[in-house]
Amino acid sequence: MSNTPQIRPVTGARYSRIHGVGGYRPIRVIPNAEVLTWIDSSDEWIRTRSGIAERRWAGPDESVTEMSVQAAGKAIAQAGIDPARIGGVIVATVSHLKQTPAVATEIAERLGCGTAPAFDISAACAGFGYGLGLADGMVRGGTAEYVLVIGVERLSDLTDTSDRSTAFIFGDGAGAAIVGPSDTPGIGKLVWGSDGSQKDVISQTEAWDTAFAKEDAVNGAGEGIKWPALRMEGQTVFRWAVWEMAKVAQQALDAAGITADQLGAFIPHQANMRITDAMIKALKLPASVPVARDITETGNTSAASIPLAMERMLESGEARSGDLALIIGFGAGLVYAAAVVTLP
Repeated sequence: MSNTPQIRPVTGARYSRIHGVGGYRPIRVIPNAEVLTWIDSSDEWIRTRSGIAERRWAGPDESVTEMSVQAAGKAIAQAGIDPARIGGVIVATVSHLKQTPAVATEIAERLGCGTAPAFDISAACAGFGYGLGLADGMVRGGTAEYVLVIGVERLSDLTDTSDRSTAFIFGDGAGAAIVGPSDTPGIGKLVWGSDGSQKDVISQTEAWDTAFAKEDAVNGAGEGIKWPALRMEGQTVFRWAVWEMAKVAQQALDAAGITADQLGAFIPHQANMRITDAMIKALKLPASVPVARDITETGNTSAASIPLAMERMLESGEARSGDLALIIGFGAGLVYAAAVVTLP
């Protein structure tokens, strides 16, 4: 028999769930009429193509940090916990422009989370789902009692207002959720993955070092440098989302042992209303199941879109605490994440 010492086993909660959710929407509203001053289009074309009527853009004082703190404060209050009990802060974002330190560390300090581990993840529009999966593992693995998951974006910083294919799409905002222990399963198995072979269909136009090199080359020449922006091959993304993500959504239902008619809400990433409608059809979702359509007033807020839509559905009464909701995020990478959750 071996005399090698054994590591003490780690025990956590048997199950986890979302205890609270909160959101922050910037003050400034950008209606389609304003977008039409940037590009040659029409309100009807934008609404028909995307479902968007307006979006929110952050002002100078609405930083990634500030929006996150506001959203997280609401989630913490709804969960009814002391921030000091938060054992992890996960921030999903692609638009925090400072490479290091992680914005999560500043947010944790602002909220009073003590020495909780804090880190950022980059998973684009699937970021909130990725964070939720990590938080679920931390709670059940015993490394944290409660975990704060934030999806936050200032995509207005990365929007090319002269690009007719993307100028109308993106918005800013933050959504947050508190994940903690539960006596019953509150977060189903996460179905997640990536397809790097399609990494170029949604991407930043160029790397920062390339942009800086251009700046050096024209320094003093009186030429302006175009800020790197987001580009998207819309039709490719549309086909992928409609055909592949409906399958992923069904896998999440199957993994949770739930059928579509047992759902209290469907909360997909707010990418495009036509994608949402196609997924409803593919899933054979009953008309009685409420569907998040936050994109109409908020635009595509990437990692923030699911928690923002969740908060709105709960506040409006479209969905109720304790209902089962199917969530799915998908975007640049290409990446995706889907799960059935119990609403807080």
